[in-house]
Amino acid sequence: MRTMATEPALAVAAPPAVTGDAQIGLASQLGRFAVVGAVSTVVHLGLFALLHLAWPSQVANVAALVVATVVNTALNRRWTFRVTGGRAWRQHAQGFVVFLLTWGATSGGLALLDLGWPTAGTPIKLLALVAATGISTVVRFVAMRAWIFRIPAGDASSLG
Repeated sequence: MRTMATEPALAVAAPPAVTGDAQIGLASQLGRFAVVGAVSTVVHLGLFALLHLAWPSQVANVAALVVATVVNTALNRRWTFRVTGGRAWRQHAQGFVVFLLTWGATSGGLALLDLGWPTAGTPIKLLALVAATGISTVVRFVAMRAWIFRIPAGDASSLG
């Protein structure tokens, strides 16, 4: 009687969930978040100032903010929260949700400025963006720490 040999099942490991550094405490995260925020703010404001030469305020703001948000999420993911693994696209999508809040704050600030001071120049508009960005920074940190880059409770195997 002839028997067929069975092939071993192909085992494909899922990408690691979320890995983080258990040694990174709140104070270190806040410091790193501030550095990343400063870099992202320079990207946002620099691009805004450049794009505002040719585009209206709102268009320049959204384009600059999209680029700054991608830079911010990537840097915070890797450096601030020490996250690696296979959830990058999901985390960038969550970062986009936070982007919508930031965009609302910055666009709202520009809209209020345009209503109250229609002839305001780029330096004044940059100050308005700085103020609105400052307000949204707190929301961004809390969202990243508690939602986007949260390490699931009891997932000690994902700590690096």
